[in-house]
Amino acid sequence: MRSVLLCSTSDLEEDLGRTLLWREDIARLVAARAEYARTLAVAARPQMAVVDRDLPGAGELIADLRRDPTTRPLSIVVLSRGDFDGVELDLLEAGANAILRLPAGPEWDERLARLIQVPLRREGRFPVHFEVEAEAGSPPTSGLALALNLSVRGMLMQCSLPLGIGDDLDLGFRLLETDPPVTVRGRVVRQTKGERFGLEFHRFVGDGEERVAQFVGALATPLTAI
Repeated sequence: MRSVLLCSTSDLEEDLGRTLLWREDIARLVAARAEYARTLAVAARPQMAVVDRDLPGAGELIADLRRDPTTRPLSIVVLSRGDFDGVELDLLEAGANAILRLPAGPEWDERLARLIQVPLRREGRFPVHFEVEAEAGSPPTSGLALALNLSVRGMLMQCSLPLGIGDDLDLGFRLLETDPPVTVRGRVVRQTKGERFGLEFHRFVGDGEERVAQFVGALATPLTAI
């Protein structure tokens, strides 16, 4: 059975009771304090942590979960209320995978389903050519980045260009020197220190997805999801 750690001082059933997180096959663990949430995460190893943006110590909690090898693989979702708050960017930088803003909408279950299924990810260092979608009337921006790890759902890459969360990219990279390049459409969903960007893949060209799956499955370790 999959499990989810809910980190909030509030009862989240009213907010999330109609989402897949309240299905019978999902076990829910609850922590109202960051310190207790860390303990539960290490002991129970849930697939996902839902962290209330307003939980005292939320940033430190997320950073600790990402630092600890035991909890590093889990997906971390920040639950947000009201208008955008700059602290949300800090939480993404600390290691959160996504911000979900209440009230829960019909698109939530699709995003939650993707996040709770943490894919295998393969560490690697290889060049990635990309082109950033430009605004109307402007030429696209091209660049070169370094892939740090890869899964069928996304990639962590290092790039000196000023990319932003929400930027759409067309990427090309070779899994092996003798192979044709993999071409895929992706979006920047996370930014961390050291000019690192988490990308979520949306559309592969040709057999790219199958090739990435074979490449990752050949030698993979569970790491942080994109």
